[in-house]
Amino acid sequence: MTPESHSQTPDRPAGDDARPGPPPGCPAHGLGPGGLARLHESDDLKKLYERLREEHGPVAPVLIHDDVPLWVVLGHAESQQLVRGPAQFTKDSRIWSALRDGLVKPDHPLMPHIAWQPMCAHIEGEQHRRWRGAIDTAVSATDFRSLRRYVNRSVQRVVNRFCEAGEADLVSGYAEHLPMAVMCHVLGMPDEYDDRMVQAARDMIRGTETAIASNAYVMEALNRLTARRRKEPQDDFTGHLVSHPAGLSDEEVSQHLRVVLIAAYEATANLLANVLRQVLIDPRFRSQLNGGQMTVPQAVEQLLWDEPPFSTIFAYYAKQDTELGGQRIRKGDGLLFAPAPANVDPRVRPDPTADMQGNRSHLAFGGGTHECPGQDIGRVIAEIGVDALLMRLPDVELSCDEEELAFTESIASRHLVSLPVHFTPRPQQEITQAPGHEAGAGAPVSYDWQIGGVPRQAQAPAPAPASVGASARGAGADAGVPGADAGVPGAGVGGAPDDGPSPAAVPVAPPLARPEPPRGAWQRFLRWWRGY
Repeated sequence: MTPESHSQTPDRPAGDDARPGPPPGCPAHGLGPGGLARLHESDDLKKLYERLREEHGPVAPVLIHDDVPLWVVLGHAESQQLVRGPAQFTKDSRIWSALRDGLVKPDHPLMPHIAWQPMCAHIEGEQHRRWRGAIDTAVSATDFRSLRRYVNRSVQRVVNRFCEAGEADLVSGYAEHLPMAVMCHVLGMPDEYDDRMVQAARDMIRGTETAIASNAYVMEALNRLTARRRKEPQDDFTGHLVSHPAGLSDEEVSQHLRVVLIAAYEATANLLANVLRQVLIDPRFRSQLNGGQMTVPQAVEQLLWDEPPFSTIFAYYAKQDTELGGQRIRKGDGLLFAPAPANVDPRVRPDPTADMQGNRSHLAFGGGTHECPGQDIGRVIAEIGVDALLMRLPDVELSCDEEELAFTESIASRHLVSLPVHFTPRPQQEITQAPGHEAGAGAPVSYDWQIGGVPRQAQAPAPAPASVGASARGAGADAGVPGADAGVPGAGVGGAPDDGPSPAAVPVAPPLARPEPPRGAWQRFLRWWRGY
């Protein structure tokens, strides 16, 4: 596929290339050969996708880095046809015309995503079934109750870093760290989780000039893990890959670990940040959660429609001459699968602001034989990541105007730069404790578990007998209950005021812990579901 091949499409009149260039400031400024849009230079891909939809329909010609031509699939039905048509389309980039013809250089920024690698994401047929079978077996062996417990404890670790400050950036300080901490645990390398691993993952996805070096850093860690599991088998994701009857080689294991780590990390980090942003900026969204009209899992699904973690997924290639969305696709052409514009295709979603609760026909996790195998792991991380954070910090509020929030955008994803928030400073908690909030120093305040929880008036302590003297009666609820406050010393004393001199303080024994109130079946189920 070459830019010239698009010049004769019905959407572009012949001779378009001979027209004079656009004046400075024109939206068409910066177009590439053949007048095609450069995706990697756009500062607003949403607007660009809609313009392309108007000009070309559900499938449009575009350019990526180095003016390499591709098709981008914008339609929902056409996207499903792309991912569910193995007879027509493949993910094996070795048949890509641009690669065979030398248009894609070895140092191309998107090479980590484009270059063929020995893994199920880049192959079809029997070999795909062999590799994908190993991945599915490793995923199915996941103990989701233990995973929920680990996510809760990871939330405690991450939130403990900033909970005493009363302010934080929920992107760099939370959403970018929680998924990597959990995924490193899932794979079996918790010691590899650190700031450098987070930075390398972000760098690879953005396709920067250092993306290749970052890819090498990640692969070194995964190669070490693979070699270690060969010597020391364990019951984790990597251990299941190494021991699978398919007999994956060390390279095959490492490459598949890379796909799982980076895809799950990026998808979950973006999803988590997007849900938290929506909670903080949208009163309607927030009120639906507070009022019980929407659960956290439903909120996550809504954001998978509105802001899919990956804007596009690299890439599919035509195995034969065919037609898609009214466009003539030649054998060897490359096509971008694009969940972001497909999810707002006006033919399936006339009102892009409509609630999509209970509807999982979005394309955020792909489809067909290459549908994301770890999507349920990502959902668990995102759902508990939102739920547990709001249990710890129920009064969290945005620290800037919504208009000040910025995004960095690449072809692959739209990433929230920062999400500054403030909240009542709270002490650190033990990681084995169920995430909950404690009242700050001073007034005995407790919060209902709800997004943006509103303080409710603590009950006044019962009058104390005169013989007891000054009291230190706790006003909070029991500390061990999820979302409940720990005991906080009371400030008042029952009885009439004493106008005389204050007597010497009488030592008072610390209050005994009150028995945990009985839980109903629903509370017991929620506690079990959250991993406690």
